[in-house]
Amino acid sequence: MTRPSTPPRDRSCPEFVQLAWDEPLAAHVGRLARDWFVEDLAHECDWTSISLVPPDARSELAVVARKPGAIAGLPAAAVVAATCDPDLVLRPRAADGDLVVAGATVATLAGATRSVLAAERTVLNLLGRLSGVATATRRLVDAVGGARCRVYDTRKTVPGWRLLDKYATRMGGGWNHRLGLYDAILIKDNHLAAAAERGLSPAAAVETSRAFVAKTFPPQRSAAMVVEVEIDSFAQLAPVLVQRPDVVLLDNMGVEELRRCVALRDEQAPEVVLEASGGIRPDTVAAIAATGVDRVSTGWPTHDAPWLDVALDWK
Repeated sequence: MTRPSTPPRDRSCPEFVQLAWDEPLAAHVGRLARDWFVEDLAHECDWTSISLVPPDARSELAVVARKPGAIAGLPAAAVVAATCDPDLVLRPRAADGDLVVAGATVATLAGATRSVLAAERTVLNLLGRLSGVATATRRLVDAVGGARCRVYDTRKTVPGWRLLDKYATRMGGGWNHRLGLYDAILIKDNHLAAAAERGLSPAAAVETSRAFVAKTFPPQRSAAMVVEVEIDSFAQLAPVLVQRPDVVLLDNMGVEELRRCVALRDEQAPEVVLEASGGIRPDTVAAIAATGVDRVSTGWPTHDAPWLDVALDWK
């Protein structure tokens, strides 16, 4: 079982919040899980199990990866199981972020047989989704190879699953972009269109946002808040660099244009981070990373990746 290495950073920039499994995330999963079981049981029960399984029957089943991939969601699955029945125990046989082979047992689920069967689909849905995101992210990270470039996620996540999808990105070796609209300044194309109504250029929008952050937030939060601006042409870069945003998002640019942007940044503002977005997939990411950009951001793992096939097998 292996995990990806992280390329060293060489630029100073405030970092977005990076998710790890902790008590707040566990509590978040617990709240979600209650609704998931209402969806599956409708405040009633699994009548199939009631009709066939004695109430005192107990079982231990294996959680098996039917295909190879990166595992994510095992601590969350334990919370889900305990939400269904506090006596259910999910014991991991792997760790989140591990690469496993087809047929590997990644956990066991033990307890009352009726409860095991009631929790089965919800546990597997969680693991399949999150492991699929982690596996897809790992494909991108591996494709980048030795380039000094990080793979970041986006806000293109399942509604209500934002933190889980982004946690899975981390387990695949990727990095979390902003968690929401509240924790960073990201001046995108429609913000720029709205600002243009006031006569503001992209560079002026950066300047205005910087002043707003400094005026509105206490120093510690102000210093930690990333200011990022999106541009879609090389011609927009030079005036934006003058304002020293933390990050410039280079949207849907070709490889040659990205190289020109990197060269200009290196010459005029080497401390500014460049992030490429648009069309980032396993077959394109290596060439984009090789241009010298510091980051790529992509929603591909969270909106296009297939789930990892995970099953619950009778031992």
